[in-house]
Amino acid sequence: MPGENLSRDEARERAALLSVDGYDVSLDVRSALASAVGEGTDEPRTFRSVTTIRFRCNEPGAASFADLIAPSVTSVSLNGRDLDPGEVFDGSRILLEDLAADNELVVDARCAYSRTGEGLHRFVDPEDGEVYLYTQYEPADSRRVFANFEQPDLKAPFRFEVRAPEEWTVWSNGAGERADGVWRFAETKPISTYITCVVAGPYHYVTDSYTRDLGDGTTLEIPLGAMCRKGLAPYFEAEDVFLITKQGLDFFHEHFDYPYPFGKYDQAFVPEYNLGAMENPGLVTFREEYIFRGKVTRLSYENRANVILHEMAHMWFGDLVTMEWWDDLWLKESFADFMGSFSMVEATRFTQGWITFANRRKAWAYRADQLPSTHPVTADIHDLQDAKLNFDGITYAKGASVLKQLVAYVGRDAFLEGARRYFKRHAYGNTRLGDLLAVLAETSGRDMGAWARSWLQTAGVNSLTPQVLLDAGGRIAELAVVQEAPESHPELRPHRVAIGLYRREEGALVRYARVEADVDGPRTIVTELAGEAAPELVLVNDDDLTYCKIRFDQTSLETLHTHLGDITDPLARALCWSALWNLTRDALLPARDFIALVLRFAGRESDIGVLQMLHAWADSALVHYVAPPLRATGARLLAEGAERELYAAEPGSEHQLAWARFFAQTAEDQGDFELLRGLLDGTSVIEGLDVDQELRWTFLEPLVAHGYADEKALEAELARDDTASGRRHQVRCLAARPSAAVKAQAWAQVVESEELSNALVEATIAGFAQPSQRELLAPYAQKYFAAIERVWSQRSIQIAMTVVKGLYPYLQDSPQTLVETDVWLAAHDAAPPALRRLVLEAWDDLARGLRGQACDARAEEHH
Repeated sequence: MPGENLSRDEARERAALLSVDGYDVSLDVRSALASAVGEGTDEPRTFRSVTTIRFRCNEPGAASFADLIAPSVTSVSLNGRDLDPGEVFDGSRILLEDLAADNELVVDARCAYSRTGEGLHRFVDPEDGEVYLYTQYEPADSRRVFANFEQPDLKAPFRFEVRAPEEWTVWSNGAGERADGVWRFAETKPISTYITCVVAGPYHYVTDSYTRDLGDGTTLEIPLGAMCRKGLAPYFEAEDVFLITKQGLDFFHEHFDYPYPFGKYDQAFVPEYNLGAMENPGLVTFREEYIFRGKVTRLSYENRANVILHEMAHMWFGDLVTMEWWDDLWLKESFADFMGSFSMVEATRFTQGWITFANRRKAWAYRADQLPSTHPVTADIHDLQDAKLNFDGITYAKGASVLKQLVAYVGRDAFLEGARRYFKRHAYGNTRLGDLLAVLAETSGRDMGAWARSWLQTAGVNSLTPQVLLDAGGRIAELAVVQEAPESHPELRPHRVAIGLYRREEGALVRYARVEADVDGPRTIVTELAGEAAPELVLVNDDDLTYCKIRFDQTSLETLHTHLGDITDPLARALCWSALWNLTRDALLPARDFIALVLRFAGRESDIGVLQMLHAWADSALVHYVAPPLRATGARLLAEGAERELYAAEPGSEHQLAWARFFAQTAEDQGDFELLRGLLDGTSVIEGLDVDQELRWTFLEPLVAHGYADEKALEAELARDDTASGRRHQVRCLAARPSAAVKAQAWAQVVESEELSNALVEATIAGFAQPSQRELLAPYAQKYFAAIERVWSQRSIQIAMTVVKGLYPYLQDSPQTLVETDVWLAAHDAAPPALRRLVLEAWDDLARGLRGQACDARAEEHH
């Protein structure tokens, strides 16, 4: 329906016309349990939703519309007048004509439960048959659950009531209690539609509480709760979730000087969730994969802590003060991403979090910022489809990197004081870019306009390269930093950087000089370093203060090839790895050289997050960037290296676990598969390696993909682990089998049918595309281009995005696939911009891979 895609212009017009005084929403979800309704038929299973909206119109007599996506509407009444649903409801909008100054709209509808994680998602646990519900709305899916004005700047207080099966508990944003079979919830503060929330079912629920003396004679008490499916209760580490939660609340109260405004603080870990988490005030929802069923490394715990704190930061940045429209999405996401790492490093046990940020979050940003679809941090968001695609590496990770640069630029105190003024000035309101810049200009005394133009309103990433001239005595005569920008985005920016000089001392590569400098324009001479002894390594963004691609001079590059593992500082080492990966992606370093560096030095990497990132990059280098004739050799070397490190790692350590997973990923000959099979059946043992259920699935997938295990083995494994998680693993492994019939079936299940839930669509696609099965997958390149426009028009945007991204034929890495992509783009000029963007991004990734392969092939000729 054209009406489903709300435009910014329509939203502005409606916000100028209407203001909302309150919502009463009554849901009846007892139908979630009735087994006959909708099961096995094409009819969607529905629930009753009755909404009363009280709102004002400042031009009486004008017309507007409310939003609702529902299979049917029973009745609509406006100011006591019954309207004909057949006339005023078109499937996504309710036409409201002849509005009064004060209005009351009542809509009684049948809304559909979701199987795609959008709206009110219904999940049946295969383990015990229990049904679980939760809502997920961002950016605009609350209209799938109740009638509303679906845009961030029409905030209002909400009162929810829910009728649910007797044995269930129900939660919402406010505190709730059950009376006469109905759950009623306290009225919320004024909030946006997309952060309202309902969670219902037989969830396992644990409670705690947080208290804080506010220093003015009052004490803040926040009831805490955490929940998950009953099947995951044995693995649920609620005490760790509460520990991080309390440390975060302490940190934000300390620095924001604005008490948490939303009453209670529940955290729900829910099944088949599309995102990492969502910042619904008082009821944050997370993907249940943050509950670990097997042994994981410290990185997994750090990631979970980061997400908990990211969502908590949103209670202020996003929930208390909300962007007016999705152009300023960064006002919440960039801040939450930055504050997540900032608070984690300062308030929790994860004191090395900036290393993970430099290595992982920034890698996401650098990739996104070099795609043809790159955009400024403050984006130009025309409509909701645009908005959906802008939850990306730029809005999150580049935005957060830019804020880290801003803290270096204005100073930490000015930054935090700016935040405090921003909350007090705009509490429960909506803001734009200028509102934040105004308070930062006040607190820092700096010109924020110029900074914002460079960092927030232009796209692209700069590279910084050191140039070193030595005098006759071997000391630095001049050290300059050259700044470059790509032709497509030629903006040069002001960078506040730390430049570190390193040399070897007693076998270690250590920093012996460091200066902070402002780099601006094409070439900046750093006078403070003149006269220093000649460096073996120059690191131009030491301590990771700015957002840039680090380049090296020739001497530094040669040092890294032989002594990368000797760098003692883990952040400096992580920055060098990240820079080398960027060189590989930019076809300036042959992929085989990157793999050789990983084989030489990864075994010495102390930071587990960096190690796991190196594993991912090495695998990516092999699959996408190594010249095809050299793939077999590269694969062999990686598998041998992984096995060697697996045996060398300390028994029972997280490094051993990381190498075990990487060995499974790289396994490629009969000996490798026999070892994996032996570890599964117990005939092979590696001291300290506990092959738990999650690791069993990790070992089984490559066995299946290479034809060393069959459907029977998967049936037997599912019998051991017949849980929701086990089913997802089994579905992925089934789609990984090396047979044409299997691929045809997987394709049909995802592209031609709507049978699978969002989580099983993801699992099927993950299994379908195996790098070892390029020939088997070749026929699907043309099928992909024939199908995607239909998929985009017929499926929910979440599923359509998953299919368009996940099934692009990137393993058919030849110029021919680029040509076929060009042909599709040329023929589909009028396709929805969001769909074109995804295809263009896939084209760009493939073109980048082919440039990398060409670089690798040239190196082979020289060799």
